[in-house]
Amino acid sequence: MKSRLVLLACCLTLLSSCGQGDKGTGKTPEFAVIEAKTTTANLTNSYPATIKGKQDVEIRPMVSGFITKLHVDEGATVRKGQVLFSIDPVQYQAAVNSAKAAVETAKAAVNTQELTVNNKRELNKKNIISDYDLQMAENQLAQTKAQLAQANAQLVNAKNNLSYTSVTSPSDGVVGSIPYRVGSLVSPSVASPLTTVADISEMYAYFSMTERQLLSQIREGGSIKEILEKMPDVQLQLIDGTMYADSGRVETISGVIDQATGSVTMRALFPNKHNVLRSGSTGNVVFPNPMENVIMIPQSATTEIQDKKFVFVLQPDNTLKNTEIKVFKLNDGKYYYVTDGLKAGEKIVIEGVQNLKDGQSITPITPAEKEAEYQKALKDQKEGNIQTAFQ
Repeated sequence: MKSRLVLLACCLTLLSSCGQGDKGTGKTPEFAVIEAKTTTANLTNSYPATIKGKQDVEIRPMVSGFITKLHVDEGATVRKGQVLFSIDPVQYQAAVNSAKAAVETAKAAVNTQELTVNNKRELNKKNIISDYDLQMAENQLAQTKAQLAQANAQLVNAKNNLSYTSVTSPSDGVVGSIPYRVGSLVSPSVASPLTTVADISEMYAYFSMTERQLLSQIREGGSIKEILEKMPDVQLQLIDGTMYADSGRVETISGVIDQATGSVTMRALFPNKHNVLRSGSTGNVVFPNPMENVIMIPQSATTEIQDKKFVFVLQPDNTLKNTEIKVFKLNDGKYYYVTDGLKAGEKIVIEGVQNLKDGQSITPITPAEKEAEYQKALKDQKEGNIQTAFQ
């Protein structure tokens, strides 16, 4: 029904010209009218969004060195703990060996000093040496134990540095771009990360909503948790215009309105079981906005004067009354949804309204009759052209 109304409203130029000719013959011009009926409008609000993985982790080296091996490629799916890069471990293995030797040396020093302390304790009991000599020996033992603890700490640090030469993934996800290759010298201070691992099992869509739009969503009030629970499921329109298969939920609303833009940041969570969504892509978060028992009319049936919209309502005596209407702010580009000024059952003209006047008399016909006249006019024109070609 919608497509037929648009067709009639957009392509009746030929018949409109015939209607002008009716004035010369005194015949009341014919115009297609429809009866206003209530319907359900499934309107939507959409907001530009940036899509990011639930967790985007930059992978940076903990130690300096040359990359000796790449274990994954860009776009690979990895698991937590999986090795991504290998950094030359030679110097770090040497540091571990040196630290181990230092630990053994410290252990030997502790053992030797313990023997010395035990011996001096016996001598002190027999008053052969003074308490001062015993205390000095015990202090020396404490010092050697501290040196052993320091050597052990250095060994732990050396082992950690050696382990850092195998750069692993901190989470499950998908590997991003890899700017460094085998032979590249990297360090903890490099400007760019080795790569990024994005957890895309679920995706976040970040978008902004104006204060007025937010109020329309949370008019009933309540706590943030209650507001989020009342919000409907949202859809995601992808960059190619298609709708993502799974719906999502709004999870967070920023508690502060940006004074510069007058908007608030929101975040919706979408499942990504088939890895269709990718971190860094864009789209539109779509909120449903259904309207029950609303009157829908073609936009071509309206005229606009000083930002006010009007329709020609057919009166019982077949005269027209130019009537102001109010329409819902959202529309699909073809139809308006009337909120005031028009009642169900009233009839309006749907074509040629730019040439009509308040109080003008017309002969109302149905859209089907108008279409039949249009098809007949096309047929007559085609037959006339054929006859002219044979003459």
